[in-house]
Amino acid sequence: MGYLVNSFLFSLHWWAWAATFRGFEKQLESGSAHLDMHMNYHMLVRFRTLTLTGRQSPPVPSITRCVRTRNCCSSGKMSVNVSAGRSSSKSAPIIQEFVSVEGAGIHSRGKPDAIRFRLVSYNILAQAYVKSSLFPHSPSPSLRWKARSQAILTLLKNLGADFFCLQEVDEYDSFYKRNMEDHGYSSIYVQRSGQKRDGCGIFYKNNCAELLTKETIEYNDLVDLLLHETSLSADNQNETLADGNNGAHAKSDSPVKSSPERRGDPNDPHVRLKRDCVGIMAAFRLKDPFHHVLILANTHLYWDPEWADVKLAQAKYLLSRLAQFKTLVTDKFECTPSLILSGDFNSTPGDKVYQYLISGNSSSPSLMTCLEELPFPLCSVHAFTRGEPPFTNCTPDFTNTLDYIFFSPSDCLKPVSILELPELDSPDVVGGLPNYSHPSDHLPIGAEFEITKG
Repeated sequence: MGYLVNSFLFSLHWWAWAATFRGFEKQLESGSAHLDMHMNYHMLVRFRTLTLTGRQSPPVPSITRCVRTRNCCSSGKMSVNVSAGRSSSKSAPIIQEFVSVEGAGIHSRGKPDAIRFRLVSYNILAQAYVKSSLFPHSPSPSLRWKARSQAILTLLKNLGADFFCLQEVDEYDSFYKRNMEDHGYSSIYVQRSGQKRDGCGIFYKNNCAELLTKETIEYNDLVDLLLHETSLSADNQNETLADGNNGAHAKSDSPVKSSPERRGDPNDPHVRLKRDCVGIMAAFRLKDPFHHVLILANTHLYWDPEWADVKLAQAKYLLSRLAQFKTLVTDKFECTPSLILSGDFNSTPGDKVYQYLISGNSSSPSLMTCLEELPFPLCSVHAFTRGEPPFTNCTPDFTNTLDYIFFSPSDCLKPVSILELPELDSPDVVGGLPNYSHPSDHLPIGAEFEITKG
């Protein structure tokens, strides 16, 4: 009898809570509920979970404030973005804000006849490389694909950039392409060579830009260039030998062909250059308020700090290809395009690759001797405005800046704002990335550019 009474009282208690729950749900849906009602709603969800499953429910997400920012390349409309701030939610990434480089408010009006657009570059950390053994400092739930993919998508959506240059993109066809299309972005993508599953992608807003043409960059092509260079050198040497031997036949086998098979000797430049790294470049026609052609390139250079010569060869090949592409676009579309280069360059400020990219100077011997001259000037957005940040990559073993947005300076193109970055002692960064607040071991970097008529 006591059992039946307890069961009846429990059912009555549950019915009362459920009725209250439905009432709050209706009020929330109608928008009439206040903050305390919002918290009671989560308490009811928690009660229902505890009652039905006997397990503790996950933490209730905190309420994050919102800011309104101008949606660039779109007739001045406003979009709601989740702002930066300390969130206690384990699933919500922190969204930083764009701040003016001139000290003015972010909402300050640009020139009425100027184009403004925002670009974000972000190494999102391929899921193929996410292992607890590689990131023992990261909370295990934050490393799982379902949590990370949704956190990355939320971050991209709330940043609301007109262009995203993403590196280490895997699951492109199965996840990112489709989901970004749902938010108004088209995209182009190149997967890494060999057996690598990730690659580089450029995502762009359909209402902001029209894709004109694109090309991919495979740094493994450096091997063929080196083979060609070696062959030319061998041919010249053989011609000299033939002339010196009074008509004696030149050797039929070049040094390249006669050398032993190369499978993994790191001292062999042909092996050394084959790192399966890629890049992608495209020309876009910006639509509003006037038409202007923008060349945008995105890349991911080789990671190993001991192989600086490889990264330098890749950087030189990148700029060489980019210069050819710029000439092609200029001639084909009869325009003077602006140029922006972004990506993960796996190079710290001041090292040889960085110095080459901003000045064309390199004091180190390179694997490639045919690409020495810098084809056009480049400036780093951060160095040009506030100085390079202390870090864009943060783990317990390594914390430094590896990611950059470079632009070719001109009278019509200039950066007007940059995406804020956290400090080293920020609670959401201490201990290393990735974590619940940052779904990658890299931070997104961004800039807003203004283009005026020349």
